[in-house]
Amino acid sequence: MDKGTKGAKGKGANRAAAEAGPVRAGGPDGAGISANDADAPAGAEIIRGHVKTLPSTPGVYRLTNRAGEVLYVGKAKNLKRRVASYTKPERLGVRMRRVVSATAALEIVTTHTEAEALLLESNLIKKLKPRYNVLLRDDKSFPHIMITGDHPWPQITKHRGAQTRKGEYFGPFASAGAVNRTLATLQRAFPLRSCADSIFASRTRPCLQYQIKRCTAPCVGRIGAEEYDALVGEARDFLSGKSQDIQRRLSRRMQEASDAQAYEKAAAYRDRIRALTQIQGRQDINVQGLGEADVVAAYEAGGQTCIQVFFFRAGQNFGNRAYFPGHAAHLEASEVLEPFLGQFYAAHPPPPLILLSHKIPRQDLIGEALTIRAGRKVRLSVPQRGAKRKLIAHALDNAREALGRRLSENASQRRLLEGVAEAFALEQAPRRIEVYDNSHISGTNAVGAMIVAGPEGLMKNAYRKFTIRGTAKADGPITPGDDYGMLREVLMRRFSRALKEDPERGGGQWPDLILIDGGQGHLSAAHSVFADLGIDDVAVAAIAKGPDRNAGKERFYMAGRGAFRLPPRDPVLYFLERLRDEAHRFAIGGHRAKRAKAAGASVLDEIPGIGAKRKRALLHHFGSARGVAEAGLADLEIVAGINKTVAKKIYDHFHSGA
Repeated sequence: MDKGTKGAKGKGANRAAAEAGPVRAGGPDGAGISANDADAPAGAEIIRGHVKTLPSTPGVYRLTNRAGEVLYVGKAKNLKRRVASYTKPERLGVRMRRVVSATAALEIVTTHTEAEALLLESNLIKKLKPRYNVLLRDDKSFPHIMITGDHPWPQITKHRGAQTRKGEYFGPFASAGAVNRTLATLQRAFPLRSCADSIFASRTRPCLQYQIKRCTAPCVGRIGAEEYDALVGEARDFLSGKSQDIQRRLSRRMQEASDAQAYEKAAAYRDRIRALTQIQGRQDINVQGLGEADVVAAYEAGGQTCIQVFFFRAGQNFGNRAYFPGHAAHLEASEVLEPFLGQFYAAHPPPPLILLSHKIPRQDLIGEALTIRAGRKVRLSVPQRGAKRKLIAHALDNAREALGRRLSENASQRRLLEGVAEAFALEQAPRRIEVYDNSHISGTNAVGAMIVAGPEGLMKNAYRKFTIRGTAKADGPITPGDDYGMLREVLMRRFSRALKEDPERGGGQWPDLILIDGGQGHLSAAHSVFADLGIDDVAVAAIAKGPDRNAGKERFYMAGRGAFRLPPRDPVLYFLERLRDEAHRFAIGGHRAKRAKAAGASVLDEIPGIGAKRKRALLHHFGSARGVAEAGLADLEIVAGINKTVAKKIYDHFHSGA
């Protein structure tokens, strides 16, 4: 075989092509080729000398250096035309100029179609791990939940690997932890055996699982076959997406037991309802009618990208996993997403629907390739509105948070602090940064918050919350909702105490930089406090959200200089955004805790429009007030007597924050 494979289709083409012998171009050993951009013309000449012999057919090409290492793997609809583009390095980006400069040999494999070429490209990238391709480093298999079908008393258990044992498989789940948590909860709702067949056969008395009500002890005859099969059927229905039917059935049985004064039995049904709501709690991330789908969202910041994949099966969220593919720092999220899809689904079977956060350049081609791989239609979609768009927004939020954690873990904190010093014209890197925010609803239950960061990262033992008293205004009480007045009160209390307890500033409790969530007005309010206290040597800055509250377009305010921005992809900007978001999170948490405490024991009674009948319906459906608080909007809307307007009112009550 001289230039690839002919006559192969689909997966067979991938295997045959991967084993095909290469066609090499260039000198005998590629001597004299270096990796400097200045040497790009030399690499281009090697490529140019062999372009005329290349076929104008689809295929995959590999560029290697003189040591035989694969630098880059690419696919082409027309090999001759694509490879010819590398003969003009001045038209290439920095990354590909470096590839061309180091190229000493060219290898190709032809395929029948561009889709087959894409599949082969993904396989080769995964196998060879070229330096200049976007690389997905995590290729672990995903676990499933299995209900065995080869035993009279089916077992419910975790399974990973080839699905060769007779039974039903539900998944994939994002991690073993997600499966373990789901199994633990499932066993409270459907107490099926989880022990191995050998242990089941040798039991003479019930085990601990029976004692803690996570098994019905079929091994020693504590449950009949018919009743056990009914539990198996309910578990199967629940994992297949029929959770609402199961929940209504249990709620009816609980009411019947209660009416018959069988309170212990009613309590058992209540506990099963609570277990089910814990699994299926939607929090606006499950979509009715979605079926089997993956939600794939990419978020880029600081030259790195996080891709979150959420797995939905039978309309239920089976968890998510974050990936951090290696790539050149200048690539956009959409440019990273496309090769990620090829590599990810080379290792995992694609579902019928894949929802994407970004439109990718060759979306139709990717869909065609995944259809070949799956043996059925696979559709890629970028939703623009509705429930599916909410799924994308949720996945993007998770990607942003995961990337923030990763950057915080991996970046040099000292370098970030030096960048902060440069951005705010400080004499040296700050050792203590204090960030302030407040939270309230129309001035009620107002809370101020201070978070602290330093060379070791976030200093959570130094965090402080301030209950707003409303009395720290020179000309009278603070008007409810007066953000500036609240900020002045917090800063006055914080630094009045600091002046009393550490006037010499030797205790390490004085900040080098104060960052306030707000704009010019908040900055002026802060300076008025420090003027009253006679403090003039602490740097103060305000961070205001950008147009349309877009992250990455924040404006900064400092005394003596105009409003300014940092470059959109500057790691220092992302670090400051994270600090601001942490202060906001801490403030909202304090406000919600105060609001809940003020509500007393009956958190449902404080919701307008929720009377005894609706409250009873909610508690029967979710099992507890906490279950109601943790429910998503879609869950609330299906409760008897709760229409969309009331459901929205309930959801907003528990999830809104200032």
